[in-house]
Amino acid sequence: MSKNNYTLDFKLKVVKDIKENYLPLSEASIKYSVGYSTIKLWYKIYLTEGIEALGIERRGRKKGDIVTGRPPKIKEEIKNDLIAENERLRMENAYLKKLNALVQAKGK
Repeated sequence: MSKNNYTLDFKLKVVKDIKENYLPLSEASIKYSVGYSTIKLWYKIYLTEGIEALGIERRGRKKGDIVTGRPPKIKEEIKNDLIAENERLRMENAYLKKLNALVQAKGK
């Protein structure tokens, strides 16, 4: 699937033809040999953001997007704190289980 780069003039020609001649988007798609969803997007951008917005390149990753892949490394200090907290919680959990067992044994 190839990506076409349409000029601003071409986009304006299509959008103005749709608007001035009340041309349905499906017919404009056939007339100009451009996908229906592409023409629908151009028309939406034209109506919501104006003529200038049709010239903005919208493909690719936007600045500030989150990049997937490896998570960032955790600092050694934070890692050690998390390990210590995990050990403390395990000991607390074991203590509470033993206490619960003693309470149940004493109740019988």
